[in-house]
Amino acid sequence: MAVGASRGSVLGLVLRHAAELASAGLAIGLFATSMAARLVGSLLYEVRPFDLVTLATVSTLLIVVALLASYLPARRAANADPMKSLRYE
Repeated sequence: MAVGASRGSVLGLVLRHAAELASAGLAIGLFATSMAARLVGSLLYEVRPFDLVTLATVSTLLIVVALLASYLPARRAANADPMKSLRYE
C-alpha cells in the first residue's frame, strides 16, 4: 500500500496466497489419502475406501475454512496504515 496498492488488491493478494497454500495442502492430502486407503482397504468392512462424496465434501469444507481463517488477517493487512507499518519496521 505504501507504493500505491489499493485495499482490494492487498486483500486479494493475501487471499490468493492462502488459497494457493490450501490447494497445495489439499492435493498432498488427497494423494496421501489415496495411498492410505489402499493400505487399509482390506481392513474395512462394508465401507468403500474411496468415497467421492465424502472426499469432495471434506475438500470443499477445508478450502472454505482456510479462506475464512485467512480473511481476518487479510482484512487487517488491507486496513493497516502504511506509514505506521514502515515506521515499525
